[in-house]
Amino acid sequence: MPIHIAVRLGEGVLDLGTAKVSQASTSDGVLTNCELRFEAPLSRQLLNRVRPPLPPVNLPGLEWLRNVNGDRAAALEQFVTGWYPAAGATEPPASCAPSRLPARLRQLHRLAKQRPGALGTQNRILPEPDMHTDHLGEMLVFGVENQGGFLWSLLWTLDGPEADPTVWFREFDEEPIAEQEPLSGFLIQFSLFEASMGADYLALPRRLTAAQVAQLTQALHPVPLRPFWPWAPTHFYVAPGLVVRVSNEGGEDFDVWAGATHRSALEPLADFPVDWTRFDG
Repeated sequence: MPIHIAVRLGEGVLDLGTAKVSQASTSDGVLTNCELRFEAPLSRQLLNRVRPPLPPVNLPGLEWLRNVNGDRAAALEQFVTGWYPAAGATEPPASCAPSRLPARLRQLHRLAKQRPGALGTQNRILPEPDMHTDHLGEMLVFGVENQGGFLWSLLWTLDGPEADPTVWFREFDEEPIAEQEPLSGFLIQFSLFEASMGADYLALPRRLTAAQVAQLTQALHPVPLRPFWPWAPTHFYVAPGLVVRVSNEGGEDFDVWAGATHRSALEPLADFPVDWTRFDG
């Protein structure tokens, strides 16, 4: 039987069409969650009637982008502090405890004291007490995938840390692969990836062709760094309050994920002619 969806507007009821169950879950035989997908997409005009556009807000800016290939410490700090609201009004005091970590990791840990999201929501940069060497005692593991499928590490030596060391990606017991950017660029990329994954507002199209990716990102700013993540080389494109990541595993199709701090930041993507699996704009 078709499922008819309607919403109340003032004193009336507006019919939105029919939908099918796309996902549902139960507990002890009781329906606890049900997601419906419209059989015909809603027009922008109709969508704006039932879910009026939010007024524009002050979105995180792009000042950090100018420092990506200059002062990367400034770029990381500007992006993280712009994207994540601080939990308190003042910056925490610098720790006096000695640390053998490279400066950029210490910087991210400092920022995360007021902005825990800076350490990731999908994957994680480990707090310093949780970092450990690998089974050979050669690498210092500092980042992990959420299900333990892969990890990131630095070469572990008894000497002091390198200023900007190579980051090594490793899947299970496979040979490690060097990320294309050293730690200073990697942490910017990691921050962009996690910001998009953990964003409150998402835009998720089905897999796109190269031509569609070019059209989608035309109005965005590319982040001038070499590809992130050896599993699926990933590039980033940004606008105020918006991060779009584009990944490719070697085929002709591309995986695209957009995350935003506010619904209005997704407006540049609203009229893009693709089938969205989710669009919060």
